Amino acid sequence: MYYIVFAIVLVVMELLYFRLARAYRIIDKPNERSLHQEATIRGGGIIFPLALVLFFITTGEISYFFLTATLLLAIVGFIDDMINLSRMIRFGVQVIAMLLIFYDLNVFEHSWWIIILLLIITTGTVNAYNFMDGINGITSGYSLVILGSLFYINNNVTAFVDNDLLLVMMMALGVFSFFNFRTKAICFAGDVGSLTIGFAMIYLILKLIMASHNYVFVLLLAVYAVDSVLTIVHRLILKQNIFKAHRLHLYQVTISVTGIHHLSMTIVYMIVQIIVSGVVIYNLNDSQPKQYIISILLACVLGLIYVLIKRYFYKLLTNVV
Repeated sequence: MYYIVFAIVLVVMELLYFRLARAYRIIDKPNERSLHQEATIRGGGIIFPLALVLFFITTGEISYFFLTATLLLAIVGFIDDMINLSRMIRFGVQVIAMLLIFYDLNVFEHSWWIIILLLIITTGTVNAYNFMDGINGITSGYSLVILGSLFYINNNVTAFVDNDLLLVMMMALGVFSFFNFRTKAICFAGDVGSLTIGFAMIYLILKLIMASHNYVFVLLLAVYAVDSVLTIVHRLILKQNIFKAHRLHLYQVTISVTGIHHLSMTIVYMIVQIIVSGVVIYNLNDSQPKQYIISILLACVLGLIYVLIKRYFYKLLTNVV
């Protein structure tokens, strides 16, 4: 009964936000990074941090540090959805948010260089998650795959978090998907959504790694990671400013050349991540050295697939242009 009422409240909250967004013109207009052609409500992903707040109010079963960090990112993301904030402000808040969860997860017990390296990786990852949010359904769909994997691991391998928290996150993404995972999206996640969702995925995976002492779980983000990192490498080769908007992610180039339906592209990313996560979970009974070898091979295969497909389609794209 709790979940039914919770879901209904989330739907009502999302619909109320739509009215607010229309009234104050919180609209996503097509730009050089976009693949959509029409103005659409921006910030629909606000339902995700709101769901965490509602979960905290009704149960209290959530880390204060994680919730505070998420709300900081939500506030900055929402403001950025309305007016463009400076890059330094966004980055500063992201660093504070990461340090809060580092404290929560006892990361500060490690050497200083590990903390700095992890800070660079995590802030880079949350920004990559934000940049990957470019077509209908990809943020919610991909995140549901991650949460599904974490839910299985939490119940069958290593218990590391409250199951109810995972279910609430999946419920929030399900509500958002109803309005976003469609041919003509009613709303987009916006920075308030993509930043907080990406941050939550990082927090959960980092929490799992700390509990299990097994780093293979980073592959639960493998598809996004490979696309993001290799796209940055590609842009550096092209001598582009990697901080400016672009349309060079693999899915963007593929859609531009083939015209494949956005939702079909989203499903491809979801399926590939399901396969990778499935391999990781299947091999958890093996020794860690073997798991790491398989993980490296998986990453290499994904990288090779990226390079081959990207090279082929990018040549076609540049020839057309």
